[in-house]
Amino acid sequence: MVTGRQSSGRAEPSPPPPLSCDPGQKKPLSAIIKEVCDGWSLANHEYFALQHADSSNFYITEKNRNEIKNGTILRLTTSPAQNAQQLHERIQSSSMDAKLEALKDLASLSRDVTFAQEFINLDGISLLTQMVESGTERYQKLQKIMKPCFGDMLSFTLTAFVELMDHGIVSWDTFSVAFIKKIASFVNKSGMDISILQRSLAILESMVLNSHDLYQKVAQEITIGQLIPHLQGTDQEIQTYTIAVINALFLKAPDERRQEMANILAQKQLRSIILTNVIRAQRAINNEMAHQLYVLQVLTFNLLEDRMMTKMDPQDQAQRDIIFELRRIAFDAESEPNNSSGSMEKRKSMYTRDYKKLGFINHVNPAMDFTQTPPGMLALDNMLYFAKHHQDAYIRIVLENSSREDKHECPFGRSSIELTKMLCEILKVGELPSETCNDFHPMFFTHDRSFEEFFCICIQLLNKTWKEMRATSEDFNKVMQVVKEQVMRALTTKPSSLDQFKCKLQNLSYTEILKIRQSERMNQEDFQSRPILELKEKIQPEILELIKQQRLNRLVEGTCFRKLNCRRRQDKFWYCRLSPNHKVLHYGDLEESPQGEVPHDSLQDKLPVADIKAVVTGKDCPHMKEKGALKQNKEVLELAFSILYDSNCQLNFIAPDKHEYCIWTDGLNALLGKDMMSELTRNDLDTLLSMEIKLRLLDLENIQIPDAPPPIPKEPSNYDFVYDCN
Repeated sequence: MVTGRQSSGRAEPSPPPPLSCDPGQKKPLSAIIKEVCDGWSLANHEYFALQHADSSNFYITEKNRNEIKNGTILRLTTSPAQNAQQLHERIQSSSMDAKLEALKDLASLSRDVTFAQEFINLDGISLLTQMVESGTERYQKLQKIMKPCFGDMLSFTLTAFVELMDHGIVSWDTFSVAFIKKIASFVNKSGMDISILQRSLAILESMVLNSHDLYQKVAQEITIGQLIPHLQGTDQEIQTYTIAVINALFLKAPDERRQEMANILAQKQLRSIILTNVIRAQRAINNEMAHQLYVLQVLTFNLLEDRMMTKMDPQDQAQRDIIFELRRIAFDAESEPNNSSGSMEKRKSMYTRDYKKLGFINHVNPAMDFTQTPPGMLALDNMLYFAKHHQDAYIRIVLENSSREDKHECPFGRSSIELTKMLCEILKVGELPSETCNDFHPMFFTHDRSFEEFFCICIQLLNKTWKEMRATSEDFNKVMQVVKEQVMRALTTKPSSLDQFKCKLQNLSYTEILKIRQSERMNQEDFQSRPILELKEKIQPEILELIKQQRLNRLVEGTCFRKLNCRRRQDKFWYCRLSPNHKVLHYGDLEESPQGEVPHDSLQDKLPVADIKAVVTGKDCPHMKEKGALKQNKEVLELAFSILYDSNCQLNFIAPDKHEYCIWTDGLNALLGKDMMSELTRNDLDTLLSMEIKLRLLDLENIQIPDAPPPIPKEPSNYDFVYDCN
């Protein structure tokens, strides 16, 4: 550790010898600071502190001193308490220039939790909110003559506020209605400075997500109509924060309010505006925007959950009328019997026959088919939508199947119910959005009734696949499996429209699925004869060693991990990588997602592999046991792992995706001499074993390998052919 005294923003060379930075030393931090101050002949050592000399400027405390590594450059500077006191006074200066400079320093220093705690202890948050609430009128007069200064001043004030609140020290419930109104006014006002607008949107999002009371107050101040113009601009970051606020309002709205809000979004043509100005804009969609679009997609589909979990009431006439309407549209051309004697019996008989043609399981009372949840009433809603909006296709499917033999007909009713259930599983209807997923589908933003249209395409696919498979009623589950594979494969290509999705499905006929399956089966062929099994057993250790080396090489390359807090932010990243000699993990914070390789010397923190006690995953991770909505998310749990070291110390991770999760857990287990147990390892082992065996058996092509070794031949009658070489 190199020390220096701060003077005019520069660290002067220090006359005393450099101090040892051994993290295991027991000397109190105050004693070390006193030693440095004595070397500089500085009195009142309690007014000083040590600080990282890098761009982070974080203070050193007893709590984090063990994280300092040898070679880290520190500087002697004003203590956080003194600094907080000085800034608290400076931001109240009557000089605009002094106030602006103080707010700029405050915005920078507030990222450090040690400084933040001291500033908050001085009631600094209240001071900032008062400046925003009461200072604006005064600033408005100044704005006319010094607009840039006003914009910068307010921007730094809001930045400092956001950074201070991000530490989770102060509850969001403490803010007044006046403050909320003022922040909302910055969002509602046109022509507002970009940086002010961005931070105001971020504050509103955090308020809604962190406090039910504030959600209600924000919802009164902000309308969808006032947010829409921000989506029509060209700044993707503003668009991202705007959609984040809409998502937060959507997520926290009471159940009875969500459908009303969805109707407002439809009236304001939010979907169309997002499609035009975001998805189809002439620029790449960054990860944060992709995440917010995914969240909006999930929340929109979750509106279907109520219908999905609602059973049909066989006694409800309005619900029964929907089934009558399905029958009427399909068989309208057929004449109704007259109301003569016995006509009621004839009508019942005809209805039973028609319901059988419609493919219901219960021909007498088809309402009973919709008592299973999921999909409940959602299946019936989809069937009615298909019958009304794609009437020709509906009638064709029903009549086409009713003209086939009973065993070869594709039951429309049963198929629709099972298909609706399957589509809900694929789209995870009813599940909370993941904090890490970016998997949105552009095609769902191209239609106001995208789920219903999705169903209509898939029900026609199911009927087509049924015919291609020449299926019978016994093959129903097989057909559903093929249809699910067709839909999943088409979705992975991320079609940009529903028409493009339909074209993808056209190319994924049953014949094509069979070819794909056969190709995959050949690639993963598992030879079961004893000689092959013995060969597998022999070469498996070599393959496992190869996989282990690949995992360790990937750890040496390193991975960028996102820091998640109560409000997702783009600028929170950290990087971790293994040293080339496999002895140390290097890690540290990054300002942005890295482009290319991150050098070791830029990662300030180190963790010797020898200090690692264990690697835990999922619910066993310390950061998954903490209180918070994020920790309850199933997908986040599946990506979480932690390294435990020393006593009560841990390094917590949330992998960017399942692949990276498997790479890191495998690599860390390999470093600890444990088995690599991930699904990725099993798949890699199967693939590499299959390839290696095929390579070794190339010379034996078309030769049948026996299950048992050949018999040992009889001894020869004489040994005259043996020669003594001596």
